[in-house]
Amino acid sequence: MMRAVLAAVLATAVILPATVATAGPIEDRKAIMKGNGRDTKMGGDMLKGVTPFDAATANKILANYAAAAKAFPAHFPATSKTGGETEASSAIWSMPADWKIATEKFQKDTVAAAALKPTDAASFGKAFGMVTANCKSCHEGFRIKKS
Repeated sequence: MMRAVLAAVLATAVILPATVATAGPIEDRKAIMKGNGRDTKMGGDMLKGVTPFDAATANKILANYAAAAKAFPAHFPATSKTGGETEASSAIWSMPADWKIATEKFQKDTVAAAALKPTDAASFGKAFGMVTANCKSCHEGFRIKKS
């Protein structure tokens, strides 16, 4: 019973990034990344056994990543290079071809991962890995590390 309650809570806690209200590009992309962080933690916790694996929640996480990957690139107009405590690196605008390659790869990988429709922890681990393999390249190449 407790497992079913936990699964229901987790499933309802996952909100699609597409529902982000437009407060401005910096705030919107921060909200998308906060959602990605939440989903990454929930997915990692399921894979580590901290929380029980739940296929519906796992698939919702993957769908959220795909929605975030699709929406994310639109939130980087030239007017949002500074301000709002942005962590976006100037490389996004100075190396637009590289940025485009990185975001298109993220989009492709998240769609492919969501299409796997994992039903167990092992298949979710594979799909989750396809998505999270993208994180490091963008965080290292296109993000300012704030102290």
